[in-house]
Amino acid sequence: MKKTIRIIPHKNFTKQLSKQSPKVRTKAQERLHIFMQDPFNRTLNNHALTGKWDGHRSINISGDIRAIYKHSDNNIAIFIAIGSHSSLYR
Repeated sequence: MKKTIRIIPHKNFTKQLSKQSPKVRTKAQERLHIFMQDPFNRTLNNHALTGKWDGHRSINISGDIRAIYKHSDNNIAIFIAIGSHSSLYR
């Protein structure tokens, strides 16, 4: 049986998520639920980042919205940021 991933939202992630539209917040909940069961599900487009986000990974939430996380020990993922592609990667 697969172990589920535990998600810990960083305070910045929680703050940024609260500023998103209700539609995006709902989609984020759906995607994070998928992530907990299968972090590399194809719909998430989970990929490693470079540059200022080197050592972090990103998943697609919806359209242009991405969530950035860092994998920690013992099946823990710390979600650090959420926002549009342009706002996160400038």
